[in-house]
Amino acid sequence: MPDDDIAAFRKSLKASLKRNQEAFEGLYADQLSELLGLSAEELAEVAPDTTDQKTYNDMISVVKEASRKNIAQAELKSQIESLGAVAINIAKKVQGFAGMF
Repeated sequence: MPDDDIAAFRKSLKASLKRNQEAFEGLYADQLSELLGLSAEELAEVAPDTTDQKTYNDMISVVKEASRKNIAQAELKSQIESLGAVAINIAKKVQGFAGMF
């Protein structure tokens, strides 16, 4: 791998790690941890289709970014709703989000 590619990779990785740290220190840090901690069985209850994994991954991205940027709860709810019924059902499994839906 050329030195320029390695330097670009390291820079990108450093930025990604910083964003992740900000997300886990942000407004929704507890909910994010709980979302990431859902078991396969818990997810299968509300998202039995294997294609629902994409929705779960998208939801993690939304919550990470909302936490990192300290987005208002109403906006986060709207973003989760925009992901569809599966995301809403997953959110209901997270104690910190259950009251939103």
